[in-house]
Amino acid sequence: MTAQAPASPPHSQDVLARLAAVIETRKVANGGDPSASYVARLLHQGPDAFLKKIGEEATEVVMAAKDADHGADPTKIVNEVADLWFHCLIALAHYGLAPADVVGELERRAGTSGLEEKALRKALVRDAQGG
Repeated sequence: MTAQAPASPPHSQDVLARLAAVIETRKVANGGDPSASYVARLLHQGPDAFLKKIGEEATEVVMAAKDADHGADPTKIVNEVADLWFHCLIALAHYGLAPADVVGELERRAGTSGLEEKALRKALVRDAQGG
């Protein structure tokens, strides 16, 4: 009898996909109850509600990073990024998008210089505007 290998940690894309699936169930159209679910409430209130939370959470990420620069616990950054990502997942769900769409975009950009990629996007916008 051979020993089984220890279970590997869940792949981040799998975790995001599972969380996105739960968020989908919280949509009012899918039976989500705004009086019983935070996510359902945010989705029911509309973009202003969850976009405001994204702004707040992004600010908290910045504040946690600045605090870490001055000796605070850097793991606070992880907690704040988790909150930010969670609220971004709500926005993705609202707009009919999924974490896989973001991962696909990151994979598309992998291996490309950030400066080159940004210049290409600017050129595409300029071309689209006829200039």
